Amino acid sequence: FTTLLYTIKFEAMRPLTEEEAKSLFEKLAKYMGENVKLLLERSDGNYVFRFHKEKVYYVSETIMKKSTNIGRKELISLGTLFGKFSKTEKFKLHITALDFLSSYAKQKVWLKPGAEQQFLYGNNVTKAGLGRISAGTERYDGVVVYNMSDLPLGFGVAAKSTVECKTTDPNTIVVFHQADVGEYVRAEATMS
Repeated sequence: FTTLLYTIKFEAMRPLTEEEAKSLFEKLAKYMGENVKLLLERSDGNYVFRFHKEKVYYVSETIMKKSTNIGRKELISLGTLFGKFSKTEKFKLHITALDFLSSYAKQKVWLKPGAEQQFLYGNNVTKAGLGRISAGTERYDGVVVYNMSDLPLGFGVAAKSTVECKTTDPNTIVVFHQADVGEYVRAEATMS
């Protein structure tokens, strides 16, 4: 029993299993569409996804190879944390993936200045706070949320399509909150 605990606790960074990779790429495709392949096909080197302590990291192969000099117990993280797997093996994107999501997002939402703070406190977006929405956004598409100055604030899921947003009531939720940059302050102790 203690050997099993030791193995789980000090598990080495490893490639994703087929099921883990499928779950990760399905989630990323929800926000990025076909642009997911651009994460792996980069001109500045090869990048890979690695699993370590229930979390998924995005790291260059060069840095990953250099990390082999660090002991398993000492390695805390490597590269950019993209998300983690829940106990039910569902993948949840983490706010630290926002830079990559915003670079390759297929659907975007811009908030009015008055709605930014509410979103950053973890609230959903209502029609009254919606500045713009990408044309062709469908209900339940993954969207990256920006302020009117094109600064990425977080990401969520569209509760209404672009067409539905034009005719809906101002108090209707149009984007379900998933993650925002305010989490860096709210969840500071649990971010690693």
